[in-house]
Amino acid sequence: MSPADGPLSRACIAGGLRTPIAHRGGALSRILPEDLGALVIRALLKRYKIAGREVCGVLAGNAVGTGGNLARLMALKAGLPEEVPAVTIDVQCASAAAALSIAAAKIASGQGDCYLVGGMESASLQPLRIYAEHDPRRALVPNGAYRTAQFAPGDVSGDAMLRGAERVMEAEQVSRAELDTFVLRSHRLAGKARRLLADAIVPVGDCRQDSGVRPQITQRLLDRLPPHFGPGTLLNAGNACAVHDGAAFLLMASDAFLQRHGLPLEARVVDACALGGNPAESPRGAMRTADFLLKRRGLCYEDLSAIEFNEAFAVIDVLFDRAHHSCLDRYNRLGGALAYGHPYGATGAILAIHLLRSLQTAGGGLGILSIAGAGGMGEAVLLHM
Repeated sequence: MSPADGPLSRACIAGGLRTPIAHRGGALSRILPEDLGALVIRALLKRYKIAGREVCGVLAGNAVGTGGNLARLMALKAGLPEEVPAVTIDVQCASAAAALSIAAAKIASGQGDCYLVGGMESASLQPLRIYAEHDPRRALVPNGAYRTAQFAPGDVSGDAMLRGAERVMEAEQVSRAELDTFVLRSHRLAGKARRLLADAIVPVGDCRQDSGVRPQITQRLLDRLPPHFGPGTLLNAGNACAVHDGAAFLLMASDAFLQRHGLPLEARVVDACALGGNPAESPRGAMRTADFLLKRRGLCYEDLSAIEFNEAFAVIDVLFDRAHHSCLDRYNRLGGALAYGHPYGATGAILAIHLLRSLQTAGGGLGILSIAGAGGMGEAVLLHM
């Protein structure tokens, strides 16, 4: 059996589009996340000349929106027919990757032959929530209010992910120099990738470029960044990605649908998986989940042409480099979230779009995307081009 054959290989990706990724409080800060998503969906349907009535469903990730079924609201705003169902998926950072996995399973099992899959997020408009008066957690946070949900028993802190990254860095005895190497690398590669990604970006008004990419960033600047948790710690504003606004969606379909509409087949979904781990050390989830999926397929990283991990923290890069240094040339080849930023619910689809571009430059082959999520979750997807 070919490595490209898998349980999901009937599911194809025709292509994907995304908005520019903008800093919280920046160019996209007044645009509702569902409007960002609707903009991308309309552009995707226009590019591939697909009528809304031909879409079997919408699967959209969202992590910090207002709640409710935001995907449904977005689909209606995009002008899709009322008959087209839409489902919101919340696996926090891994939401859009989970959406991709679910859509692939639906297509592979014959539950539909065309889906719009991705996510949308506005960190700028993240609502402040208040625990109910009789909720025991109300006494654990100032004024009973919170922005970040609880992801693990006994921990209602808003910085659990940050503390998890610091915990992993300490456990693995990571150095500041190792972290800085990957911060600089991410910005440098992202700067070089601008032209390659240009046709995948849908302008939003005057916003046409990712705001976080700084190819001229220097070691001198990184040296001035103070540690987030105080003296003797490592996490800072350079080696932890910033939170951003943005949306990204893929057009996924069956072979028959692509052939019927004369659409390109950019890649097939070979397999996908979700995996849990220690919620106190969530950054480990990216490599752990990718390792699990590759082992299940009888593959190793050397078999891959491209690798995309969500580098929410530079320690994720360090762990990969230590374990698989010989594969670093195919890892996050276009830069990563340390440069682009991380619009939580959309990031999995952004990774997929970047993975497709990276596979194209490599001449095709197998590629994997993997992303760690809050609560110790991980999602990975294996593609073949």
